[in-house]
Amino acid sequence: MDFPPWLQQAIQTRLDEVSVRIEHDHELNRVREEKDKAFEGLFAGKEIEQTPEYAEWESRYIVSKGIENERLYMQGLRDGIQLTVSLLNHSMPEEGNTKA
Repeated sequence: MDFPPWLQQAIQTRLDEVSVRIEHDHELNRVREEKDKAFEGLFAGKEIEQTPEYAEWESRYIVSKGIENERLYMQGLRDGIQLTVSLLNHSMPEEGNTKA
């Protein structure tokens, strides 16, 4: 089932808005900075994958991606619930208009 173009555009616009908000999230920025500092430590070692600095960077990278994905998922879930409720409310007849 294909969504109509206006709905695809609305979904894309919302995704862009949420992505920008997550990109500027203070907690996530702090985690990213820690990850970047750990990444800088990688260049001091010769065998990068076997250094503690690499393990530190990898750990922080995984955490930052996890937070980012969790935020995107939760916002998508909230948006989906809101959309479902709106569509259900819109498609259900008003109680005053129904015949007994």
